[in-house]
Amino acid sequence: MWNKPWRLAEGFTVGAGLLLTGMLLQLTTGAIDWSAFAWPINLILLCGYLLFIGIIYAFHVKVYFFRWLSHYTSVIPALTYAVVLTLIMGVTKQVPDGHPANDPIGFTRMLSFWPFVLMYLWITTILGLAILKHLSSFKLKEIPFLLNHLGLFIALVSATLGSADMQRLTMTTRIGQPEWRAADAQGNLHELPLAIELESFDIDEYPPKLMMISNESGMPLPKGKPENLLLEKGFKQGKLLNWNIRVEKILPLAASVMNGDTVHFVEWPSMGATCAAYIVASNQSGEIRKEGWVSCGSFLFPFNALRLNDKFSVVMPEREPERFTSNVIIYTKSGKEMKADIEVNKPFDVEGWKIYQLSYDETKGKWSDISILELVSDPWLPFVYAGIGMLLLGAVCMFVTAGKQKEAEP
Repeated sequence: MWNKPWRLAEGFTVGAGLLLTGMLLQLTTGAIDWSAFAWPINLILLCGYLLFIGIIYAFHVKVYFFRWLSHYTSVIPALTYAVVLTLIMGVTKQVPDGHPANDPIGFTRMLSFWPFVLMYLWITTILGLAILKHLSSFKLKEIPFLLNHLGLFIALVSATLGSADMQRLTMTTRIGQPEWRAADAQGNLHELPLAIELESFDIDEYPPKLMMISNESGMPLPKGKPENLLLEKGFKQGKLLNWNIRVEKILPLAASVMNGDTVHFVEWPSMGATCAAYIVASNQSGEIRKEGWVSCGSFLFPFNALRLNDKFSVVMPEREPERFTSNVIIYTKSGKEMKADIEVNKPFDVEGWKIYQLSYDETKGKWSDISILELVSDPWLPFVYAGIGMLLLGAVCMFVTAGKQKEAEP
């Protein structure tokens, strides 16, 4: 081994050496803290890295190791090690950003794992050398190759160095109160270049349901596969287990009123209202007949169940949200004022920030007077998208040129 020309054995040995170096760094210095590479450190590192690749290419004729980096005996081991580490990341549950790894080695925080980063640095360096090699003898037919490799290089480098500048913050907004502070994963508050005022918070809910539960355990029945009746518009009657259920009246917005020992519900279109239904339940033989109100309750009124016998009761579980929207006013330092409706999976973009609907006060449900938003800023993301776009364009060019070459064949 180590006799020129180097073969795959030397390539795998170099890769093993990088992994060992990475593990020593992991054990002595801990996981990589990407926040230490925030702007402008990441820009300085990028310039230094590009200069480093340029120096390697400038001396690749004189230095055998530099020349070998572009050979397939270097590329194949690098890709093999990278695929194995990526597979480990894929089958290992990763912890969120800003949290320590759950395992002693660091597999659960792979993006900050030294061996993983060093291996991808090796691959990116090989990629950069391949790009310089083809640029030095540029021909039109090599455009697809350059687009693919340059796009991948830009995407990898931008995503890695740009992660230090990415901000993912959580903001709690209240109706009528502009808020310009948001918290990171560690709970630290950050002042933002914009303020958000919640005008209103709206929830569209699925129709209410009726379910049968066990009085002893409180669990829905049948066990493991509970039945339910969806009280959609026009619903009149259905069956739960061996009981016939008939709905006499539904009040979407109601309040409970005590009348002696009996609970009644009346229409009450105000904050804290609950949904209630008056039902009649009878067993198959018709010998037992129970009727009364069931309600899912709210933060203001308790839920109400209809007890059928010693074993069973009919209940209305909490209504599930179908869609929730924050109607907000956004103020920016540049003097802009704009209104936006923010929904789940429908973020709003403003001056480099994406604003997502995250949560609300679930104890109040549809009457929540707060909305929890997630704000994400990633200034390097356009470069990542540009790299991906070049990859796609390169793939299209390869497809077109391959078709023309096939047509040109006799």
